[in-house]
Amino acid sequence: MPPILNAQGLTKAFGATPLFREISFTVSDGDRIGLIGPNGAGKSTLLKVLAGDEDADAGDVAVRKRALVGYVAQESVFAPGVTVREVLEAALVRAKVSEGEHEGRLRETSGRTGFPDLSAEAARLSGGWRKRLAIAEAVVTHPDVLLLDEPTNHLDLAGIAWLEELLNEGSFACVLISHDRYFLENVATEIVELNRVYAEGLLRVKGTYSKFIEGKQAYMEAQNKLQDALKNRVKIEVDWLRRGPKARSTKAKARIDNAQDLIGQLKEVNSRVQTSSAGIDFSATDRQTKRLVELEDVSVVLGDRKIVEGLNFLVTSGMRVGLVGPNGSGKTTLLRLLTGELEPSQGTIKKAASLKIVYFSQMRELEEGVTLRRALAPDSDSVVYQGRVVHVASYATKFLFTSEQLNQPVERLSGGERARVLIAKLMLEPADLLLLDEPTNDLDIATLEILEESLLEYTGALVLVTHDRYMLDRVSTIVLGLDGRGGSEMFADYSQWEQWRGVKVEEAIAPGAAGVAVSPATAIASNGASNSFGKKKLSYLEAREYAGIEGAVEEAEDRLQKAREMIEDPAVAVDAVKLTAALAEMEAAQEAADGLYARWAELTEKVG
Repeated sequence: MPPILNAQGLTKAFGATPLFREISFTVSDGDRIGLIGPNGAGKSTLLKVLAGDEDADAGDVAVRKRALVGYVAQESVFAPGVTVREVLEAALVRAKVSEGEHEGRLRETSGRTGFPDLSAEAARLSGGWRKRLAIAEAVVTHPDVLLLDEPTNHLDLAGIAWLEELLNEGSFACVLISHDRYFLENVATEIVELNRVYAEGLLRVKGTYSKFIEGKQAYMEAQNKLQDALKNRVKIEVDWLRRGPKARSTKAKARIDNAQDLIGQLKEVNSRVQTSSAGIDFSATDRQTKRLVELEDVSVVLGDRKIVEGLNFLVTSGMRVGLVGPNGSGKTTLLRLLTGELEPSQGTIKKAASLKIVYFSQMRELEEGVTLRRALAPDSDSVVYQGRVVHVASYATKFLFTSEQLNQPVERLSGGERARVLIAKLMLEPADLLLLDEPTNDLDIATLEILEESLLEYTGALVLVTHDRYMLDRVSTIVLGLDGRGGSEMFADYSQWEQWRGVKVEEAIAPGAAGVAVSPATAIASNGASNSFGKKKLSYLEAREYAGIEGAVEEAEDRLQKAREMIEDPAVAVDAVKLTAALAEMEAAQEAADGLYARWAELTEKVG
């Protein structure tokens, strides 16, 4: 059967800047493709071209006959006054589904997407539920392929788990743009990175996200080897050219042409291999005070809704708190309490004297009319960074902005670029307490990893709200979970909160049926740090390796034991051929076991 979508030779540019050039992309039945790449690579544009919402400058997209393509844009917007039912029915009409099937499909889709009330006004739903509705609007038509642009944006952790299940159980193929590494690992069976560093404009690797990391590493190593080989060949040819060969013979002309070709190839490979990454480095103050903020019996009531009740929590220097909970549970409210923007309805909040708090809001508030230059340096052409005066152009370069962009209005920047501007502004302010509300939205994976490293090196206190489970696991030393009904609890890590939340849900459905309640406090050390704190030092692949290394060691020991038993077998001992083979096997098994033990020790040392 032909592919559902078959794109060949696609080229797209905005002005003089090419997004991608002559790329090919196919989607077949059963594909679950994770589409990743740096900000500005053209991922959203490629998805729009595949969906037929935008034309490429060159190239073609062929859609299989009678195949239906569903597309979910990054932002979910619905007209005022339109109900959930009307949104879904309109989608069925556009897809030319017979009216007799409408009610059955509506019931099926509302069950799969969890909508309790189809009469609710779509425009008045929360961001998370609007995203669910946008996905439901596409799914209700039974598409052959579903194209999703950042589908986890605005979804809470429970919503992300729901989406993972929906995609894994769906009969449709899908292409999804996401920077959520756990989401990609759990859903995608193939990863495509759109990036100009690749000769074909993209790299496609079958397997999970972790398999892609290995494939990308192998590709870049091959490119580096190619670069070295070309350098050597170009050096030889340039030395020959410098000796002034006479281009009279056919051979000499061919060699001169070949030298020019090699120089061109080397230039092309150099331009691909040289990549840039944002420089993120948060600064802490020199404060010696240990107790920064203390919340004593704090409650917050907004209208008739209880957000937080009886919260007792201490933020100490060096603590990295992951703040989790369903959408609307009060995470941003708690951050506003810490900044002093909101006063508690009951209880007290004690702060250390002259406490410096820096707050990154998920609202991405930038003055729209100003240029990038004035957003970074409002009063002059310089900034003070880590005690040094730095020209604004040099400072902007740290965040991958060009000198031409300095005079561009910030309103024309992409979501990822706006996030980088805000992070750049925050870095100019040394902080005792750093509050980050969804800093990962719109950031590409490379920038996410740099942000994580910076937060791990930051010596002040941190309160982090994010739906990126990998960042939560890697950065936080303690998790504060909100249940959305005023309750709160402390946990050693995200997975423990997830387990507690599951028990709470079961108890709500059937009181007493959930068994023994989780006791998260017992797993948290007396200093407020997680027992698994050291594991945060492991990279993504190392964490996966560490999780399975004990089993690998056991297998290696079994192999070694079998090899020893073989040598001790009298029948083998008197047979020179069998004995030689057995000794070779034992040597190989011993070497493998020693290597695994050495690696285990290395990873354990990183864990600390």
